[in-house]
Amino acid sequence: MTQQPDRITHHAGLAALLALAVTVAMALLVSVPVDTLSQLTFAAIAVATILALRVLGHLPRCRLFFMMLAAFLTLRYVYWRTTSTIEYHGVADLMAALLLYCAELYGIVVALLGMFVNVRPLRRQPQPLPADPADWPTVDVFIPTYNESPDILEVTLRAACNLHYPRDKLRVYLLDDGGTEQKRGQNDTLKAITANVRLMQLTEMARRHGAHYISRERNEHAKAGNINAALRKSHGDLVAIFDADHVPTVDFLEKTVGFFVADPKMFLVQTPHFFINPDPIEKNLQMFGEMPSENEMFYSVIQHGLDFWNAAFFCGSAAVLRRACLEEVGGIQGGSITEDAETALALHARGYNSAYLGTPMISGLQPETFSGFVTQRVRWAQGMVQIFLMKNPLLLKGLTLPQRLCYFSSTFFWFFGFARVMFLVAPLAYLIGGLHIYDATFAEFVAYTVPHVVGVMLVSDFLFGKVRWAFVSELYELLQSFFSLPGIVQVLKNPRAPTFNVTPKGEQLEEDFISRLSGPFYLVYLLVLAGMGFAAWRYIAFPLERGVVLITLAWNCLNLLLLNAAIGALFERRQRRGTPRMPADLPAELVLYQHGEPLECRIDDLSATGARLVVPPGILPGPRTSDRAFLAVHNPALSRFSHLRVKIQNERELDDGSVALGVAFVEVQPVLLAEIVALAHGDSSRWQAYRQSRARQIGIGASLVRLGWLGARYAFDHSRAILDIVWGYVRDNFLHYGGLLARRLRRHGGEFITWISGAPR
Repeated sequence: MTQQPDRITHHAGLAALLALAVTVAMALLVSVPVDTLSQLTFAAIAVATILALRVLGHLPRCRLFFMMLAAFLTLRYVYWRTTSTIEYHGVADLMAALLLYCAELYGIVVALLGMFVNVRPLRRQPQPLPADPADWPTVDVFIPTYNESPDILEVTLRAACNLHYPRDKLRVYLLDDGGTEQKRGQNDTLKAITANVRLMQLTEMARRHGAHYISRERNEHAKAGNINAALRKSHGDLVAIFDADHVPTVDFLEKTVGFFVADPKMFLVQTPHFFINPDPIEKNLQMFGEMPSENEMFYSVIQHGLDFWNAAFFCGSAAVLRRACLEEVGGIQGGSITEDAETALALHARGYNSAYLGTPMISGLQPETFSGFVTQRVRWAQGMVQIFLMKNPLLLKGLTLPQRLCYFSSTFFWFFGFARVMFLVAPLAYLIGGLHIYDATFAEFVAYTVPHVVGVMLVSDFLFGKVRWAFVSELYELLQSFFSLPGIVQVLKNPRAPTFNVTPKGEQLEEDFISRLSGPFYLVYLLVLAGMGFAAWRYIAFPLERGVVLITLAWNCLNLLLLNAAIGALFERRQRRGTPRMPADLPAELVLYQHGEPLECRIDDLSATGARLVVPPGILPGPRTSDRAFLAVHNPALSRFSHLRVKIQNERELDDGSVALGVAFVEVQPVLLAEIVALAHGDSSRWQAYRQSRARQIGIGASLVRLGWLGARYAFDHSRAILDIVWGYVRDNFLHYGGLLARRLRRHGGEFITWISGAPR
């Protein structure tokens, strides 16, 4: 096992040489001139071969051949597109054509890099620890926090203290940037008091659970500065980092620390970020639990691909790092606002190794609102573009060629805002503006463009279909583009301008509402609808361009479908439960006060604050005099029974006659909290099973239909909410001004009647 890193490096080197040779060969072949019919024949055979391999189930065995064939179709398209489709029809036409061409090139580069990164994903198993715990390295657990609520923090802190690891080799630190001397001494009296209260509250919390509270003098360099300040006050061989809302399972260190013992050059072991609540798009489209989560594409596939090339990078949390390596580069890097990836880049450039273990061993929270989601994603986009500009991986000394390409892929991806906006605007430039931006006949389009698009979609569905349904990436990118693009422009103007913004978590939404960020989407939606009308006009007015009109109309229809889904996702659904519950299937026994006999039941869902119990038909006693009870359940994380006090908050009868009881955990002292947190968050096999249950492939066509249906359904809800707002505004103003008019008529009515009748005043 100790030779595994050397084997990985050897295979990666051979694969890199093979990829280079294949690239050179294909570059020579794509430029061979052929007529349109020959190209169409070859493309049809290639696509038919890919589809046959897929239908027969041979794609996994022919992975490299399939990807090379699709890449060849794409490169043929690039050559033809570059040499045959851009002509001068005027300055405006040429500029629009070049912008679209650049957007297409961006997408093609990202697709080809994605093929390279994922040519052979590496699936690791945990490295065993030495038999004698005395040989295990010491570990410091860091939980950096800024403004997260104590309720969220206490669960993470307790879970960190539950980690299975020798007590004399483990120290847990709560790193509080909300209670610094700078914040406690600020001029705003209320904020200063809040910071002092936070200091006392978190200090006591840490003491209560056997952890250590650390604050610092000043808030400098955001999260990176917070961690670096703690590095100077701690001494463990390894450092495990968890965000304030990332609750680790009890086996986290047991499964990650062994890599550092096996490989002295290992600087990082990263694990997936697994989330137990929906992101706002999943929530608003009511798809949480039904389709794979948006982040699964990265954590279930791409990080494994990066790991093969020794390029898996630090994601800020759910990771273990070697202290000596961090100290060698001056700690967590702070040149960008994505300090995690920047730190990994610096250490990879020094020849150190990283590993990615794909087992989910933390449960975290995603932003609940679209504005919080955008805040997070704009920060990621700006930070990765900062790295691209200031520490360009293609030029950085010390990286291998595959590492350069992998980091380039990871940073270059975040320019998608430009491409996504161009793909929205381009069909409108022709349909509404009449600009000639793509000079090709219908036959050429079918021979070159269609095979390229089909090949890319089939590759994407093959690589990511189980963890990212077709067109879902386009929806997420569309929703981010209007906000990430201005953020990227800001970085291009001044790479050091962006500042670190904390992502809001744990929000509760009391009612449905329209996101305040919806405005740009309304404008584009109206333009796309207008494009439909112009398409009908162009089809009639320009008979010779009907083929182009139909192609562009189809493109515009796809944009409309995506915009429908985006509009649906911008209608925020209420979320009253602050702590999300996840599915569970645990047998338990319930003992009601004043009813001594235990009742068999099953825990159906579970969180750190409560659970839902399902009691079989006919065994729940009649009128109960108390809503208090005891719950006994086997705790898989601790391998023993936990006995918990609960309060029955609600009950309802299910279709099969069983009774569902909603219960809350009560009288929770530190010892009991340790049991509850271990039960709710401590078992990694629970997260693995849930993750696998969502990993299902439905195909490109089914995904398109599903997205279209969701868009139509929830865009209607959004539209209805707009009409309710407009009607409410009209009604209120009608009542206001109508009442005002009535009062004036009553006041002056007599004078008016006298005047109109001509009677003397």
